[in-house]
Amino acid sequence: MAKKSTRKAYGEALVELGKINENVVVLDADLSKSTQTAMFQKEFPKRHINVGIAEADLIGTAAGMATCGKIPFASTFAMFAAGRAFEQIRNTVAYPKLNVKIAPTHAGISVGEDGGSHQSVEDIALMRAIPGMVVLSPADAVETRKMVHAAVDYEGPVYLRLGRLDVPVLFDEETYDFQIGVINTAKEGADVTVAATGILVAEAMRAAEILAEEGVSVRVLNVGTIKPLDGEAILKAAQETKFIVTAEEHSVIGGLGSAISEFLSEVHPTKVKKVGIYDKFGQSGKGAELLVKYELTAEKIVSVIKENL
Repeated sequence: MAKKSTRKAYGEALVELGKINENVVVLDADLSKSTQTAMFQKEFPKRHINVGIAEADLIGTAAGMATCGKIPFASTFAMFAAGRAFEQIRNTVAYPKLNVKIAPTHAGISVGEDGGSHQSVEDIALMRAIPGMVVLSPADAVETRKMVHAAVDYEGPVYLRLGRLDVPVLFDEETYDFQIGVINTAKEGADVTVAATGILVAEAMRAAEILAEEGVSVRVLNVGTIKPLDGEAILKAAQETKFIVTAEEHSVIGGLGSAISEFLSEVHPTKVKKVGIYDKFGQSGKGAELLVKYELTAEKIVSVIKENL
């Protein structure tokens, strides 16, 4: 299966947008090679701004450009965007509902050797809590491209979570349809539902294949939009399958698992088991090895399902 990182797909999508929409501008905090916004910089140097290692300025400048009719994409590492610039995102972008797209890369522990200081496992929780913020997390390169285009069409603040690691390309460019706020059913199933996001969608699909050989039918939901959550798809899964397993490269506190649990507790109490990071920081190591160490794998999903059937 072909692999490509979501950060690379993001850089390519920005170049596409730059050619068809002159209002698209890109800002970076001295990490353009890492975030892949260097692609846009090469094609449109006058529409790319490197603010330096100053994440608060990154967001503030993006907000100012949005007030002038531009559509800014602001990129740095997720830890520095959601963490260091949280106050600017909250008060300067979200509070006045400005049309800023915050698209950080290097989210989760698969950043690898940079270690716990650079591995953001709290960013979804932080961004979910901000009123009016749309939170997106693509599963592969195809979905990333679709999300970037959808973000441009959406009027308002968007947080688009991207990764460093090359991941399997799951979807077909010609047929895959992404809409903000709509969950994509990656695989139908009748026994158990796995609601996954980001890099864990591929693992959920692999888990479903493993369990199918044992006679267990697993529905896989690709939750590309974490906020606003597609309650209709979640409720349907809760009603039609025995329980739900959530899977995310993020803390189980405040992430996708929390969002689904919060929703179902009010409308249809359902057992929800979470695969994610349990109240720990990441550490230095190869990205793929860290995913195994923190049990963000198909094997872990299989184990959780078997324990609860």
